[in-house]
Amino acid sequence: MPLGALLVLLLLGGAGPASAHAALDSTDPEDGAVLQRAPGHVTLAFSESVGLRDDSFRVLDPGGHRVHTGDTGHADGRSETARVALPGGLGEGTYTVAWRVVSADSHPVSGAFTFSVGKPSSTVASVDTGPTEDPLTTNLHRIARYLSYLAAALLIGTAAFVALCRPPDAAPLRRPLVAGWWTLLGATVALLVLRAPYEAGTGPSGALDPDALGDTLTARPGVLLLIRLALLGPAALFLARMFRAPVGGRPPRPGPLAATAGGALAVALALTWAASEHASAGIQVPAAMASSTLHLLATAVWLGGLTALLLTLRSAGDAATVARFSRVALASVTVLAVTGVYQSWRGLGSWQALTGTTYGRLLLAKVVLVAVLLVAAAVSRRWTAALAATAAAAHEPARERVPQPAG
Repeated sequence: MPLGALLVLLLLGGAGPASAHAALDSTDPEDGAVLQRAPGHVTLAFSESVGLRDDSFRVLDPGGHRVHTGDTGHADGRSETARVALPGGLGEGTYTVAWRVVSADSHPVSGAFTFSVGKPSSTVASVDTGPTEDPLTTNLHRIARYLSYLAAALLIGTAAFVALCRPPDAAPLRRPLVAGWWTLLGATVALLVLRAPYEAGTGPSGALDPDALGDTLTARPGVLLLIRLALLGPAALFLARMFRAPVGGRPPRPGPLAATAGGALAVALALTWAASEHASAGIQVPAAMASSTLHLLATAVWLGGLTALLLTLRSAGDAATVARFSRVALASVTVLAVTGVYQSWRGLGSWQALTGTTYGRLLLAKVVLVAVLLVAAAVSRRWTAALAATAAAAHEPARERVPQPAG
């Protein structure tokens, strides 16, 4: 399967540039251009859609003084562009433009370039574009982000395990469900308050700025985090209903309505990630969003379900439960492989990018990981078959000892 995935990537390469974040494609005026007349706007074009900030543009005149610019927005309504209006009557000399935007995957990117009116200046104003990321804020944001993924996998995967694999005693799974719910709640709140300083490249103290928090709550990443928080309420009610059975008993099988509600909640939660990452920009957005959502759900069902299975086996081994999980795991790994190939094809772009870019090298690492997962799945299926055979052999003598009714 990994070899087949690589082959598909090589054959279907060319979907776009391989980049972790939005890349600057062009500027108008061009970097270093000498213009006879002052431009009315500065326009940037990126490889994917970008979000704008109040300080997305800073323009400095030849003396290093900040130029009073006009409104900032997208050129012609195209989300992959950024434009700022310049005042009329710009004097002769070299102007420096510092810019900062937020890429479609919610990561900030920044840079600077120059253009000249009439002729270049003898000196050029130096400008500090600021750090793309503050190390402490970035690390805290990264930890919260990874915790949110793990918590979602634990929450969704454990619930799916209970509903699909029918363990004889679901009591040991209450604790990981509660832990997953609270961890996802805390990580989402952390992501929400860290959003503003993360985008600005400032320290964590920027989270205390009420104006910055207000801006976060009205921007797309913040709105998606609020939706995720809102979904945790009905998710808690659904899980409480799932575990109505007495401690030590088998939870009731969810009916069609409950199963539909649980599935809808899981999909909605996964969409809050898909809508805030690369799937929401570029080509084939509907297909990419669906693929990203399925990829996250399959990861959660497999990883969270495996955790739930191990906890279940610690208290009581059940061959039927293991066999059910084996089938669910096989379906999950298949979905992971298919969606992973599609997402890689969409983001890679060329053979050279496979080894020449960070994205490509990460992809190679993921292929190795998929290979390990497939080996683990094969071992798991053999283990499942052995458990089922042992259970069948244990029950067979018991059936032979049962006296048959007289004919």
